[in-house]
Amino acid sequence: MTSPPSKNIWIRRQQCPCGDWKCYVTYEGDSEETSSIASQLVKNDSAASEAMVSPYVGMVFKSDDDAFEYYGSFARKNGFSIRKERSRLSPQLGIYKRDFVCYRSGFAPVKKKPTGEHHRDRKSVRCGCDAKMYLSKEVVDGVSQWFVVQFSNVHNHELLEDDQVRLLPAYRKIHEADQERILLLSKAGFPIHRIVKVLELEKGIQGGQLPFLERDVRNFVQNRKKVVQENDALLTEKRENDTLELLEACKGTKEADEDFVYDFTVDENDKVEHIAWSYGDSVHAYTMFGDAVYFDTSYQSITYGMLFGAWLGIDNHGRTIFFGCVLLQDETPRSFSWALQTFVRFMRGRCPQTILTDLDPGLRDAIRSELPGTKHVISIWNILPKLSSWFSVSLGSRCAEFKSEFDVLYRVESTEDFELQWNQMISMFGLTTDKHIALLYSFRASWALSYMKGYFLACMATTAYSKSVDAFLKGIFSAQTCLRSFFEQVGISANFQNQARQEMQYMHIKTCIPIEEHVRSILTPFAFNALQHELVLAMQYAVSEMSNGSYIVRHFKEIDGERLVIWIPEEEQIHCSCKEFESSGLLCRHSLRVFVVKNYFQLPDKYYLNRWRKESSLDFYDDHITRTSDDEWFHDYHCRTETLFTESSITKERADYVRRELTTQLTRILNEVRNMPECEGVAMDLTFSPPG
Repeated sequence: MTSPPSKNIWIRRQQCPCGDWKCYVTYEGDSEETSSIASQLVKNDSAASEAMVSPYVGMVFKSDDDAFEYYGSFARKNGFSIRKERSRLSPQLGIYKRDFVCYRSGFAPVKKKPTGEHHRDRKSVRCGCDAKMYLSKEVVDGVSQWFVVQFSNVHNHELLEDDQVRLLPAYRKIHEADQERILLLSKAGFPIHRIVKVLELEKGIQGGQLPFLERDVRNFVQNRKKVVQENDALLTEKRENDTLELLEACKGTKEADEDFVYDFTVDENDKVEHIAWSYGDSVHAYTMFGDAVYFDTSYQSITYGMLFGAWLGIDNHGRTIFFGCVLLQDETPRSFSWALQTFVRFMRGRCPQTILTDLDPGLRDAIRSELPGTKHVISIWNILPKLSSWFSVSLGSRCAEFKSEFDVLYRVESTEDFELQWNQMISMFGLTTDKHIALLYSFRASWALSYMKGYFLACMATTAYSKSVDAFLKGIFSAQTCLRSFFEQVGISANFQNQARQEMQYMHIKTCIPIEEHVRSILTPFAFNALQHELVLAMQYAVSEMSNGSYIVRHFKEIDGERLVIWIPEEEQIHCSCKEFESSGLLCRHSLRVFVVKNYFQLPDKYYLNRWRKESSLDFYDDHITRTSDDEWFHDYHCRTETLFTESSITKERADYVRRELTTQLTRILNEVRNMPECEGVAMDLTFSPPG
């Protein structure tokens, strides 16, 4: 019986969100995880072999496996393949001689045919070729080495061209990603010839260009049927045992750390179904930076058949921070709903102002149900990598042009222009009935900038944050052998992110404008650099005051793109039509230009959001570091509350967020006061009614 894989393998989700189970997604840049791996390997082999030296007598290898691999690469480049022939064994050295020969070496043995039975007379490829490489092992200074003692590259048969040599049995490999796809299609009842056709279409290649033949697929499916049945039983047992171990690890962590939180569900057979957990530091970080959350669900475990979801955020230094995670047995709206309910409960009832996710209809339905007051955003970096997989076959050479048009459409500013240009685009490329176009259109309110204007994103919908998330997740998905070690790795990554101390960067002044100096004293380097960039660009804009006191701000070169800035002097409030402040929490170049024209030396305090200030850093708000008395705690809380009230006057969305935050914090404080011991026999009777 074949053992199931001991390594916990995590891969990107390949099932397409369009709902067609036969459709799956390959990601640009992930060729080693996709079916394009075969062609990439051929390219790598060709590039490496261009500088390959022909084997020679006296050539040295560290092992016989290295020698076989080298000779095999040489053979492929030269139009043949090799096989292992004889080996010799000694008590002192073990195997000390190896003979590698051309695949057409020797002659096929003559087989006696039983009388009366019909057998296929299959012609042998062996023709007595004498091409070979013989090796001998010697021990030099205590180290084993293999020396080439004989080599011949003289063949008595025709050598093959590259498009023929790839079809020799030695080079016909079905890689792991293709194996998974073949087994899925086979289980669904696809005949072998249709499986091959589907693979060709998905890879966008011509017929016969796969790195394996139809008969290889047939043999693979037949050989795997019994192995799959055996492995399924073993894997089921492994999953159940490892999941119980994970649950025990959560219980143990809870006993050691009362701030650790976890929850799980069981199925109808009383088996653990879903499990989620978070840490005290993560819950604490969420109170400051939980206004925008990214819920990553891009990875799943082949070994356990589970989907991994991670709730991540961004702190005031631009670093990825960990809020919590979940393992789900499936990807249904019901499972996602449980995950979101559990997360909000972990975070003491606080819902994020905005949640960013991948493109997933089931997850969208769950967010609508469980987070009705939260804005749902699909970041563009969750969409762009899928476009080639979706449209490269149907559009061919026009796919690059389509992606360029799509990028322009993504940046269109008005919803009316978006709708018009969307229809023009799909008509131009003949995609009116395409299922993926329909999927993108159904999600347009969550990814198109014209629909998302004003959604608070906290600088998370950027390429830089995407790279930061990828690096964080790769730190988690290192090689683990079980779920318990995975749990430990998550804890290490979460702890590193939350407790990493930011080295203070020197923030250089670029404009000598008093506003810049004041900003530098308040914001973190990350936030300062972002606002400084806007302040530098603000100098390229002209300001025209209108009769109603508003301003038109125009770039000195660009014809299009003027912005309307509304200034309310009585309240020192400014509003720009670009909505950058509502999106990032940092003022835009247009508003800054008006402040400069109005001779402001400092920005009003309300435009320094609490989440971007230096004093909002996680180490500053760490109870164990800065709180030395209740008076200091209440002083910190008073300062933060005052800042929140100031922020609440800026936008309706921020006001709603602040109202929820204050209600939650006041309720928690009153509960803590109620639980305090009586002082000199006097008990306090406190009640609290949330504001309407």
